[in-house]
Amino acid sequence: MKKQVLVLGGNFGGLTAAIALKKALHGDVDVTVMSDRDYFLYNPSLIWLPFGLRTRDDITFKVGPTFEAAGVEFVQKAAAKIEPELNRVVDVDGVIHPYDYLVIATGTVNDWDRVPGVKENAGTIVTLADAEDSGRRWREFLNDPGDIVIGATQGASCFGAAYEYLFNVSYQLRKAGIKKQVKLTYVTAEPYLGHFGIDGMPTGEFMVDMFMKKESITGITNMAMEYVSKDAVKLADGRELPFKYAMVVPPFLGIDAVRSCDTISNAAGFVPVRDTYQTKTYDNVYAVGLAAAVQVPWTTPVAVGVPKTGFPTEIQAHVAAANISSQIAGLVPTREKPFAEIPALCVMDAGNNGIMLLGDHMLKPRRAAMLIPGPQNHAIKVGLEKYFLWKSRTGRVNLP
Repeated sequence: MKKQVLVLGGNFGGLTAAIALKKALHGDVDVTVMSDRDYFLYNPSLIWLPFGLRTRDDITFKVGPTFEAAGVEFVQKAAAKIEPELNRVVDVDGVIHPYDYLVIATGTVNDWDRVPGVKENAGTIVTLADAEDSGRRWREFLNDPGDIVIGATQGASCFGAAYEYLFNVSYQLRKAGIKKQVKLTYVTAEPYLGHFGIDGMPTGEFMVDMFMKKESITGITNMAMEYVSKDAVKLADGRELPFKYAMVVPPFLGIDAVRSCDTISNAAGFVPVRDTYQTKTYDNVYAVGLAAAVQVPWTTPVAVGVPKTGFPTEIQAHVAAANISSQIAGLVPTREKPFAEIPALCVMDAGNNGIMLLGDHMLKPRRAAMLIPGPQNHAIKVGLEKYFLWKSRTGRVNLP
């Protein structure tokens, strides 16, 4: 009888793990993907959507045909409860989905409670709905310009998107002819500019500071936020920053179904994993991508999270798929790739400029790392978008 593999989530981690596993076992396994949405989202391009440079149709595709072509069953349903002791997941309609192996690739939800008022008064760009809402706010701003605050709160981890959006806002202000009328401020929990949630890169602080000065942006580091009102951000040191437009990246939490399963998740709803991406408590349950917990290897005055982007998520998904394949074959899973040792590869867009981050390891110690600035990075970012959407839509997950 074929083994049953259930994958929760259909974006970078879920799609990659499901199709890679199906291909590795030449169809000799039943793989089901369960997700609350029927589309794949290329998250890195959300930085452009509020300015009308992308629409949802540009950066999404329906996953049903992709999974069908790969021989993977797709169920559009949200998980309500994970019961690893019974090897099953219960969906929101009470339907039970049994499994032999489970891959949790569920992503995150925004932790709106960390800083009151962000959702209502600033908005963010980390989900499709968030970015569309920020686009509405941006259009309103253009009719009545004023000061702008862009930030990443205490506990946030998506600093790359915050920087990209900051520099894209500056670029759009210049294109609109109102750059000199607007005071643009960046507030971050990072201990210094260019920390990025990965403890920095060589010349990173200098390079980001140079970009900020060139764009006349005021940077406030090592700062927590108390709340966001309808027209100001209140900082932990008592200062208030008035704004007509604000975008704030919040911290993340694991989804409710994962957070409520305390035998596999921590208090924030993320899943502690071994280097094989098996959970600490169950050999047949895996977690990859945003759902997997990452131990922060440093201490900062204000809490800073570690970014978990699409590139490391794909690597984790391949490791998990390879280990499940080994287990199904009766072997011990031996494939390992600690998160800290995954290569760092990120292109930070700045409108008509940008910075490429390269490193042999995501986290320190690194043997090699560099930042490459220049306008070519915008073209590279666009090229990566087209490539990853094509690769994912056509199920070519084994390509780099």
